Order: sequence, then structure tokens, then C-alpha cells
Amino acid sequence: MLKKINLNKTKLSKLHYFVILISLVNLVLYHIPFYRFVLDNTDVKSLNGILLVISLTILAIFLNALVFYIGLYLLRVVGKWILVLFFNMNAIAIYFITTYGVIIDKTMIGNVLNTNYEESSSFFSFALVIYFILLGVIPSILILKTKIIQVKFKKFIIHVSLTLVFLLSLAYANATNWLWIDKHSTKLGALVMPWSYVVNTFRYYHHKNQENKQQILLPDATLKDNDKTIAVVVIGESARSQNFSLYGYEKNTNPLLSETDNVHSFKAEASATYTTAAVKSILEHKQTGKLYEILPNYLYRNGLEVIWRTSNWGEPTVRIKNFQRRGDLEKLCEGEKCKYDEILLSGLREQILASEKNKVLVVLHTSTSHGPAYFSRYPQEFNIFTPTCETVELSKCSQEELINAYDNTIVYTDYLLATLIEELKQLNEYKSCMIYVSDHGESLGENNLYMHGVPLSIAPKEQLEIPFIVWASEGSKMLKDNEMVSQHHVFHSVLDFLAVESPIYDEEMSLFK
Repeated sequence: MLKKINLNKTKLSKLHYFVILISLVNLVLYHIPFYRFVLDNTDVKSLNGILLVISLTILAIFLNALVFYIGLYLLRVVGKWILVLFFNMNAIAIYFITTYGVIIDKTMIGNVLNTNYEESSSFFSFALVIYFILLGVIPSILILKTKIIQVKFKKFIIHVSLTLVFLLSLAYANATNWLWIDKHSTKLGALVMPWSYVVNTFRYYHHKNQENKQQILLPDATLKDNDKTIAVVVIGESARSQNFSLYGYEKNTNPLLSETDNVHSFKAEASATYTTAAVKSILEHKQTGKLYEILPNYLYRNGLEVIWRTSNWGEPTVRIKNFQRRGDLEKLCEGEKCKYDEILLSGLREQILASEKNKVLVVLHTSTSHGPAYFSRYPQEFNIFTPTCETVELSKCSQEELINAYDNTIVYTDYLLATLIEELKQLNEYKSCMIYVSDHGESLGENNLYMHGVPLSIAPKEQLEIPFIVWASEGSKMLKDNEMVSQHHVFHSVLDFLAVESPIYDEEMSLFK
């Protein structure tokens, strides 16, 4: 006969045993969708797949246990109530994930926080109550009924230190799986409890704070003339200069630009190794660490036509009328090109001609060389260099296959830029220029590093050396012969080309004579 469970009985448990137990319960009760996603997206029959699943399990148990351990040691009773809150929130989250297939990301948190009572009450059901009681209330009672035996400070420090060393060692041992985790980070992060809603709630409010934060306005500008002029700034993604034949690369990755007149390539280094900071550098007038008005906002506020088209993300808040994401452009685009960055050029000439302004700035934010799925970033006809790496698990590819796939993205970039230049040439009543600069570079296995994001102080040259390519139409402006330039040259070069007079304009930072 089964013994009746007595929930009134207080149980004793040492803190370090308790947090491991709670972490295990957290894993078992709330991570079935997580494991379902992992198993669906990795080869569990391979040794690497088995090791990945085991490593993720160990990581989840000990990382959660570490956080719970620190919280319960420092906060005591309050820490237990926070755990109770987490478990009840987990229960509700798992209900919506399994029932509606929701993804708990920043956008979903925004939807939840902006839902009114009438909308939220419509989700109430008996099944939700069952989930809440079985997965939330009952575990919470057991947490509250357990009396925790605290550890001494010295033992606390030893436990935390050893766990950190173990977790870092585990992360290092799984270096070959980092790219897999990076590729699926959004989905994985949305399924890890309780951190999916905790982290994304902070992300949501940070984003709202950034949106509401007032940019520091720059001094007003005026126009020196009213000549028809267009400046196009193309922001590249993860393009490194050493793979451009314009910079001496032995493979011909720039067959079109190398045959185009008035194209000049400058040596340049990125200001950061990740998109958000690097794009900010491209758009700001100088490095200040403050949120000054960025180039498109500044010119739009001063009466110029500004068009922003993007297949990427990570830019500072852009406050203009014509801000178009890929989804907006897809409605106006037909054909195979709409799947790739060529969509950014679709209907652009017509949009420029429809403007009532004589001064136009166009910003195209591409994603052409974004990893790890380089092979998916270009149409099949640009699969010039073979064999190519056709998996996001880059450790399965040879160095040659990986570089070939990446080089094909550069060939496609060459095509996009050459096509853009031809489009601008058709606007013969305008003086026009194109400035192409990448946000940062990319590691392709050198020193066992992949992609980007290494701290700037120790970043390898592959992640820092970027292409900076400029073209100007006949009869417009001549280029200087600077040996080295920075991303901050973009701001002042655009002001110069568009004949914008401003107190913050720095003639030495312009690339035009």
C-alpha cells in the first residue's frame, strides 16, 4: 500500500544538495520542448550529436544549480519565494509553448506585456489550471516545505569556484558545437526555463528604453546647392577584405567591380566585431560613446530624402519615413532574386525618381556574408568556387569547403555592388556615389575561431580588416588617396558629396577632394 504524502512535514536538505535537486526537477518538468527541438535539429546517431545532448544536459543542471545556489545563499527566504515564482511562471510558459507553439522571445514578451485583460482571459482553460497545479503549485509547496541547511562562507566560495571552473571547461570542450548553438540560439533561448522569459523581459524593456531615449541632436545643417545628388551607403555583413580580389586575393572574387571605372578600395579596420556597435560607428560622426544623432536621422531632419532598406538588423533607432525591412520589400518583389539581398535593389531606382527632393541618401543594410550558413546567402549561379560547405556545423567541413562557400558570398556581393552602380548610372541627371563598408570581418577557422564577436582588444585581423569601396559618377567628385580610413569617414564623406554644410563636418574625414 502506498504511503500518503504528508505535505505538512518539513524536510531538511543541505543547500548544495537542494539546488542540484531543484535544478534536476526544473530540467525534467519544463524542458521537454527544449529537448524535442535539440533532437530534431541534430544528428543524435552521431558521436558529436550524443555528446552535444549530454553536454547541454550537464550544462543546464549545473548552471541553473549555480544560479539557484548563489540566490538562495544571499537571499535566503526571499530566494525560495523567487524559486516559487519561477516554477509557477514555468508552468504557464510550458502550457503556452506546448498548446500554441509560441516562442518566448523579446517580441512575445512585448505581446504579453501589452495584452489587456479581455485578451488574456480568453486563454483561460481547464488545461491551463491543470498545468498550473501539477507543474507549478505542487513543486512550489515542496520547495517551501523544505528547510535548507546553509553552508559556511568558505564552503560557499569553494563550491561556486569549482562549479565555474567545471562549466568553463565544459564550454571549452564543446568549442566545435558553438556554431550550432549560435545558429539556434534564438530558439534554444526561448525554450530554456526560467531564463527565456527572464532574459527576454529585460531585453524588451532595454529595447523600449533605447527607443524612448532621446538622441543628442547635432547642429542644424544647410544645403550649399540644390543639384540633384544621390549618395548610397551599403553596409556589408561579415565581409573581410582579405577575400576581395580588389585587395589582392588570389581568387577572382570581384570580376565585375575590377572592370568598373572609378572604383577605389581603401584599407580600413572595423570599430567593433559585432553588428550593433559597428553599424553605429558607420552612422555616427565620431566615436563618443554617447547617442548622438545618426546620419540618416540627421539628414532626414534637415530636409533631405532618406531611404533605408534592410535585410539585417542591429542598427540604432532610425527615425525616417522610408524605413523598409525585407518583409516590406517582398510585397513589391517577384522572382528568385527576392530570396536574396538583391531584393534591396528591387524598385530602388523608381523610388528615387519618385522623390520630390533633389538630395537623396540611400542606406542598404545587407546580410550577404552572414554565417554560418554561407551557402544559403547567394543564388546557385554564384556557386563559383567548389566544393562548398553546405552545413551550419562548420566543423564537419574542410577549410577549403568553408572558404569556398564564403568566397561565393563575396562574388555575390561584387554582383550586387556592380548592379547598383549600373542602376545609378542610369540616373544620369543625378551626381551619384556609392560607399560600401562592412560592419566587421569574419574568422573562417583561423586559430580555431569562427565567425566574429571576439573582444576588440584580442580580436584577430580577420575580424577587423574590412573592405571600404567607393565609386563616384563621372563629373561629380574626385577621391583622395588615403592609405587608411575608418568607418567614421562615411558620415563626413556623405555630407561632403551631398553638399551639406554643417558645423560638425570635418573636411579631413571626407574621402572626396
